[in-house]
Amino acid sequence: MQHIPNKPLVGLPADTWDEEGYLYHSIGDKYMRAVAEVSRCIPVMIPAMADAFDIDSVLEHLDGVLMTGAVSNVHPPHYGEAPSVDHEPYDPLRDNLSLELIRRCLARKMPMFCICRGFQELNVALGGTLETELQRREGRLDHREPDHGSMDERFRPVHPVRMLAGGFLAGVLQREEIIVNSLHRQGIARLADSLQVEALAPDGVIEAVSVRGACHFTLGTQWHPEYKAHANPDSVRLFTAFGDAVRAHHQRRTLPTR
Repeated sequence: MQHIPNKPLVGLPADTWDEEGYLYHSIGDKYMRAVAEVSRCIPVMIPAMADAFDIDSVLEHLDGVLMTGAVSNVHPPHYGEAPSVDHEPYDPLRDNLSLELIRRCLARKMPMFCICRGFQELNVALGGTLETELQRREGRLDHREPDHGSMDERFRPVHPVRMLAGGFLAGVLQREEIIVNSLHRQGIARLADSLQVEALAPDGVIEAVSVRGACHFTLGTQWHPEYKAHANPDSVRLFTAFGDAVRAHHQRRTLPTR
């Protein structure tokens, strides 16, 4: 009988939402499809209940983590700010899981792809800060999601980002500039010391980062490469590179020791 290798598992943190007193945990389909169809790995939900299990015990069974975007924003006290209407909405259960999950993944040198909220969580988890309502600053683009239209219209590419020469992202994409979708009100204010910029928007907003000195895939993008990833050549390159890193980690983890 032919041996069929097991596909590696990629964990994705859940968001939470309440309806009529019932608490639900959920993940957007587009993130799971990008992992399954382009990275060719098996997506697994990590419920936002960090008080109920040990994160390391979960990571023992995973070979990568995709930090997803979300409707909610990181609660400002996590980066030394006072909460305000501009920072809302919040999901404290997601915060409790994600910030520690990021730190544990980095400690394990586990491949990690951080998108939108996940991109901002990466910066906060490592000591950086966030800026809200970017469009209010003079000279800034309006990076917010349109409030009407179809999903294709809302997730359409709207502005370029330029890769920093010689960076990890430039190496993956093999391009100096790409056009990306933009659906965010917040962005990085102070970059965490252990992160380095990989790409910038025309108005100077940081659009991609990586972890300094990392020997594994640890990339964050403010835009949404997961949307119809299979149909976008740049997204295919990103999720393929992530999947390759996850498979390499899986092989190292499962090889028998001698």
